[in-house]
Amino acid sequence: GPLGQGVANGVGFAMASKFVGAQVNSETAAVIDHNVYVLCGDGDLEEGISYEACSIAGHNKLDNLIMIYDSNRITIEGSTDLSISEDIRGRFESQEWDVLEIDGHNFDEIDSALSEAKTKSRPCLIIANTTIAKGADKMEGTHHAHGAPLGDEEIATAKTKAGFDPEKTFHVDEDVMIRFRCAIEEGDLLERAWNHSLKTLPLSEQNEILDQLQNPDLSRIQWPSFDAAEATRSTNGKIMNTIARGLPGFLGGSADLSPSNKTELKNMGVFPKGRNIYFGIREHAMASITNAMALYGPLMPFSATFFVFSDYLKPAARIAALSGIQQFFVWTHDSIGVGEDGPTHQPIEQLSQFRALPNFYVWRPADGNENVVAWQTALEMKNSPSAFVASRQSLPLLSEALIGSASNGGYLLSSDDDAVMTLMASGSEVGVALDVKATLNAKGVPVNVVSVPCFDLLIEQDQSYIDSIIKPGLKTVAIEAARGMEWYKFADDVIAMESFGASAPAAQLFEKFGFSAEAIAEKIK
Repeated sequence: GPLGQGVANGVGFAMASKFVGAQVNSETAAVIDHNVYVLCGDGDLEEGISYEACSIAGHNKLDNLIMIYDSNRITIEGSTDLSISEDIRGRFESQEWDVLEIDGHNFDEIDSALSEAKTKSRPCLIIANTTIAKGADKMEGTHHAHGAPLGDEEIATAKTKAGFDPEKTFHVDEDVMIRFRCAIEEGDLLERAWNHSLKTLPLSEQNEILDQLQNPDLSRIQWPSFDAAEATRSTNGKIMNTIARGLPGFLGGSADLSPSNKTELKNMGVFPKGRNIYFGIREHAMASITNAMALYGPLMPFSATFFVFSDYLKPAARIAALSGIQQFFVWTHDSIGVGEDGPTHQPIEQLSQFRALPNFYVWRPADGNENVVAWQTALEMKNSPSAFVASRQSLPLLSEALIGSASNGGYLLSSDDDAVMTLMASGSEVGVALDVKATLNAKGVPVNVVSVPCFDLLIEQDQSYIDSIIKPGLKTVAIEAARGMEWYKFADDVIAMESFGASAPAAQLFEKFGFSAEAIAEKIK
């Protein structure tokens, strides 16, 4: 996988299998009993994500996971001796794995190791010692074969040494073709037998749970409504618990922050039998594992951390967007409103970064009811990841939309006759925008306010809808306690963060960085 992510994906597939098996298997009928195989190289195991993911696998005793390590001791720059000297066997044994070691070119040893690995009660690493480009004339065992083609002459020589006709290209001998076609037929028979087993499950509960997993019914979700001010991390947690009660495939966890993220699924147990996964402080592995769980089939997983720590999982978020994976990222503590934890914990550039990511939808709801619409919309987006960026501090309840809906990404929240200005904002700054409007109204300045819970969805709307909420010809000002450069797509001016934050209570920070209603009104009048 890309720089070790495949290792974590393999762990995710194995975890998904364990969870689904725990839901649908019985003592007399094991519907899910397959193994997951990972083929990795030296570079994968140098990446930090492999340490994180393999630690999780060992801790959870994933005996359905077999990883074959192609140890050719070569990277692009040369021998691995240049950069790594650790004991790989000792590393994995310390992470509660079983370890086997073989000659990776010996078919009998390969077969024997795979057979033995299937009998283990823990995840198993097979160290396959190999020679890169084995059989090549001049490039065998060298780093020159790592990232470059062998070339026609080198390939012809290698074919001759192996007993093949060097003149034939992309050729498979008939006897080999027959063996592979037999494997396809055998696979078809096994699949038919498995499908038949599903029809003869002895317990009605197995049939019911399997059907609910494979066919999630969103109408089973009894959506909450909100009628008071509340932090959106709290409303988000309530919504997630509601979703979990309706969808048995909804599960996930936090990078050791569930009490702060509000992501615990209450009374729903712990993985593998339950829905709460304890990932520990391993953000990158967490997001890559949940990517694989989403790809596995009947699951709808989430991962969670503080928004500023999304930096630690960005590569997995990018793969989710690129691959069209429906993962739900929950990122709380969304701005300088984090307060006393200071600038290391206060996101500044992250909103802009993720809004720039294609096929990735960032939701920053301004109250609980926007939060509900965010989840309703995201659950329908089967080929896109969504992120829910939630506040630590309490946010006021908004009135109903005048034009449009949060499901459009943005909507007209408040308007005045003969308005001369439109204020745009997301999340906690929507309340600020309404305060600015009140301040300007008191001075005789009519103003419209547009709430934009999902910038990525808003820019996908047709121009007629955008013009209906952001009136053409009016001065437009965006307000966001983040970097906010993307707002210039709509706005003439942007009131945003131009530095990192500071350590102080949230109210003081909003005042210090110019996000009070009076300061903004003075600046834009």
